[in-house]
Amino acid sequence: MLRFLKRAFIVLLILIAGFYITVLLRQNRKFDAPYPAVKATTDSAVIARGRALVYGPAHCADCHTPPQFKEEVSRGMIVPLTGGNVFDLPIGKIYTKNLTPSASGIGKWTDGEIARALRYGVAPDGHALFDIMPFHNTSDEDLTAILSYLRQQLPIDNKVPENNLNFLGKTVSAFMLKPAGPSQQVPASVKHDTTAAYGRYLAASVANCRGCHTNRNLMTGAFIGAEYAGGFTLEEKTDSGKYIFITPNLTPDNATGHIKGWTQQEFINRFRMGRLIPHSPMPWGPFSHMSDDELKAIYAFLQTVKPVHNEVKQTLRVEK
Repeated sequence: MLRFLKRAFIVLLILIAGFYITVLLRQNRKFDAPYPAVKATTDSAVIARGRALVYGPAHCADCHTPPQFKEEVSRGMIVPLTGGNVFDLPIGKIYTKNLTPSASGIGKWTDGEIARALRYGVAPDGHALFDIMPFHNTSDEDLTAILSYLRQQLPIDNKVPENNLNFLGKTVSAFMLKPAGPSQQVPASVKHDTTAAYGRYLAASVANCRGCHTNRNLMTGAFIGAEYAGGFTLEEKTDSGKYIFITPNLTPDNATGHIKGWTQQEFINRFRMGRLIPHSPMPWGPFSHMSDDELKAIYAFLQTVKPVHNEVKQTLRVEK
C-alpha cells in the first residue's frame, strides 16, 4: 500500500510539473488574422469624427489614461491617451497601452496593425489581446476615423508595464485566450441618425453598453448572461477595502428593468448629470460628450431589447 501511494505521488508530481511546463511553453502562442483595409487620413472632417468617437461614445480615455487623471476623465476633460491604467483582475494585472504616436505607444505600429488589434484582438507580434474593447464590428469608416485621430495626436513618451499575469492568468492565456473578431459582416459605413438600428450599433460596437451590461466571465471576457440584462460584477480596490459594482438591467422588463418607464428626455438628462454614484465604473465623463441624437438612438434601441427578468437589488456595495 505504501509503495502504491509513493508511486501515485510521483505520478501526480510528474503531471503537475508537466502541466506547469506546458502552461509556460504556451505563453507565446501566435495567431493569424487579416489586416483591415483601412488607412489613416489627414482629412480634417475624418479626424474630427475620430476625436468625437475617441473622447465620446468609444470612451478610450476612460481606460487609456494614467490613474492620476481619473477625476479629470470623470468630469469629461480631454486628457492625453498615454495609457498606464491597470485592471486588477483574478487573472492578474492588465495594463492599458499608450495610444499616442510615440515610440513607447503606437508610433511603430502600422495602420493595419492598429486596425487588426481593434477588430480582431491580435497584437503586432501575433499574440492575442484580452477581449475588453468593443470594436470588432465597428464600421470601416469609423475605424478609419479613430485611426486618423490617434495618428495626429501629440506623441507622448510613457512606457507602460507589461501585463503581469498570475498562474491562473497564464493558464487562461495558454489554453483559453484567442482572438475574437467580428460576429457579422462589418459594414463599410453606418448611417448616423436617431433610429434603433444606429443605437444598436453604438451600444454593441462603439460604446460597449453590451460589454458591461451583460454578465461576463472575468477570466476570458466571454459573455455568459442575457444581453443587456446586467449582473456583471466589477471591483475597484482601495487602501481601505474595495468597491463592488454590479451593472443594472437595461432591458425593458416591467419588474426589473432599471430604465423602464424613463422617457427619452429623462434618459438624455441622466447622461448630462455625470457620475452620481461614487466609484461607478460607468464612463460618465466621456459619455457626456455624446450628442442628443446618439443618445436618442441608444434609447430607441434599448426599448427593442428582449425583456429579461433579472433583479439587481444593489448596484454598489463596499467591503472593508
